[in-house]
Amino acid sequence: MSGPPTGPVVIKLGGEVVQGPHMAAIAADVAEMRAAGVPVVIVHGGGPQATELQKRLGQTPKIVGGRRVTDQDTLEVMKMIVAGKVNVDLCAALVAGGARPVGLHGASACTVLAQRRPPAIVSGGGPDPVDFGYVGDVIGVNDALIALLISDGYVPVLACLGADPQGGLYNINADAVANQVAIRLDARALVLVTDVPGVMRDINDPSSRIGRLTTAEGKRAIDDGVVTKGMIPKLEESFAAIAQGVKAVHIVGRLARGDLTKAVNTPGEVGTVLVA
Repeated sequence: MSGPPTGPVVIKLGGEVVQGPHMAAIAADVAEMRAAGVPVVIVHGGGPQATELQKRLGQTPKIVGGRRVTDQDTLEVMKMIVAGKVNVDLCAALVAGGARPVGLHGASACTVLAQRRPPAIVSGGGPDPVDFGYVGDVIGVNDALIALLISDGYVPVLACLGADPQGGLYNINADAVANQVAIRLDARALVLVTDVPGVMRDINDPSSRIGRLTTAEGKRAIDDGVVTKGMIPKLEESFAAIAQGVKAVHIVGRLARGDLTKAVNTPGEVGTVLVA
């Protein structure tokens, strides 16, 4: 008989969540989990904030299949937004909630080790391979640094930038970073917090939330057009993580106080739990 789970809860927050009205409840839940002895690692994106800054700078964001094409100018924006503004704002919110966050990015002692992604065919991107530019794939995680922080009660807060040993920097989908962190840290749960309350049959109808979704059902939902836009890469990355050993992935959103803990402890009651 196996003992209680020992790996951390990995929580991924979209940029829309960090600047949204539910952040205080999430921060309080994180502090409560830490106080109860549950290690927590947070990974965050910053898509809406990056798009806003790109437009202010006269750039035209290019999104293919829910993923951002990243040229040199876009990479500069991602450094300013995800490793800068969003990471700082998120850490401040966590401090206000009673947690002890430590902001990190890929180049922080290669916390997220990455290599450039080769051109590839992606769902929603047409028949030809897409070159995403300075976009990376995670090939390693500095688990020793993360373990050091969580063993002393801190909450590592990782921006979705990766780095290679030569100092090259890459924009990475935050779901992909969270998935790889969860795999490599043997997470007890992976929770993806977005601005919708789970996977929906009808995006405009909260009562159409799907409580539980298998890999096969999820792929069928993508093929049938039930799942669209940014939810496509979220599901695809999640099912890849499950195939690599993550026990379950929870997609949740619009959280009230206590919902985050509930999602981890009673899968499917809040949001959508994805299973093999």
